[in-house]
Amino acid sequence: MAKNVVIVGAQWGDEGKGKIVDILSEYADVIVRFQGGNNAGHTVVVDGEKFILHLIPSGILHKGKKCVIGNGVVVDPAILLEEIDALRAKGQFQDSGDLLISEDAHLIMPYHKKLDVVRERFRGKHRIGTTGRGIGPAYEDKVARCGIRCGDLLREEVFREKLKTNLLEKNHILKNLFHEDGFEMHNMYYQYMSYAEKIAKHIADTGIYLDNAMKAGKKVLFEGAQGTLLDIDHGTYPFVTSSNTVAGEAATGSGIGPTKIDKVIGISKAYTTRVGEGPFPTELKGEEGTRLREQGGEYGATTGRPRRCGWFDAVAGKYSVRINGIDGMVLTKLDVLDNLDKIMICAGYDYDGKVLKDFPSDIDILNKCKPVYEIIDGWKEPTSNVTKLAQLPKNAQRYIKRLEELIGVSIIMVSVGAGRKEAIMIENPFL
Repeated sequence: MAKNVVIVGAQWGDEGKGKIVDILSEYADVIVRFQGGNNAGHTVVVDGEKFILHLIPSGILHKGKKCVIGNGVVVDPAILLEEIDALRAKGQFQDSGDLLISEDAHLIMPYHKKLDVVRERFRGKHRIGTTGRGIGPAYEDKVARCGIRCGDLLREEVFREKLKTNLLEKNHILKNLFHEDGFEMHNMYYQYMSYAEKIAKHIADTGIYLDNAMKAGKKVLFEGAQGTLLDIDHGTYPFVTSSNTVAGEAATGSGIGPTKIDKVIGISKAYTTRVGEGPFPTELKGEEGTRLREQGGEYGATTGRPRRCGWFDAVAGKYSVRINGIDGMVLTKLDVLDNLDKIMICAGYDYDGKVLKDFPSDIDILNKCKPVYEIIDGWKEPTSNVTKLAQLPKNAQRYIKRLEELIGVSIIMVSVGAGRKEAIMIENPFL
């Protein structure tokens, strides 16, 4: 029986982690978000009502669960407060003690967002495809050791001095390099002090809290954002996010030791999508891609951007299993494929006449890879009301079995709709 379980995206993000975390939160006591910022959007549907969460773990939709924003997250306090207000307006998150924010989590400042946007514009055709929410610049300041942390909000003079020093540099860059207006310190200082009044009660040493919870036998679910192929070290660099999205970050971004993790669960769509720029070997650019996008509602929860769509990439899937140490995979959106006559699975890459079975780290090689497909007959039957694996159409079962063989790990849950109950639980990682 696993007590501490990590959930990671096994593709380029948007795999449906929010829904799966919501389902598994029923069996956990504490849910931890360990990296990323409000560039991630987790969509959860409960009793027909849609919730889009950007910073707060999906477990907040279960009463009595403790939710933690870990030190590996970058926090935009304005967005966080909007999210809290939106949840409360819908009758959720009534106990303020249910949310803790690490005092070591870094803050996103207005200059981070402005730098994000103007740099992307400056890159022109070489743009990365960022969300413009200041995530990358905030992580840059963290690494450059000039970031401002949530705990600094509790010490006014410390916050003031850090802000003053940072604005000298950021305003110089904005004015002299990008020919943009800088920021006035007074307004920003009081704006963030007003945020501090509202979120101070949530700020804590969450590493100690988690250690005590684990010692007390509590079950902890660690929730990642984005996906493995967007990891800053292991993704399709430079078309990646600015943090580590793989399972190892669950320890670093939460303040626990890696030996505390009992199980790693990957989340993957029954097909593949990605947002923004970068390589995508199985992308469907014509009518098929458009049909898949519309059928799956593939538009970003955070940005509304249309997602690029393609067939399941088992080469990338096998890579994610290896790099995360995935113990079991959850397959989402199987129902999106219900009406197709034929379904393709990418089982290898053709690179200059050679078939590659392993995901290349060199982006120039990946850009030249052509998918080698296997064809599976479609099932042409609805799956959204199915509650057991054996009830799925035979061809759907064959599809799942073949994916397991290619990626090298068992599929432990299959999601067949957006609702909380529209999922086939084959194996519960907590039981």
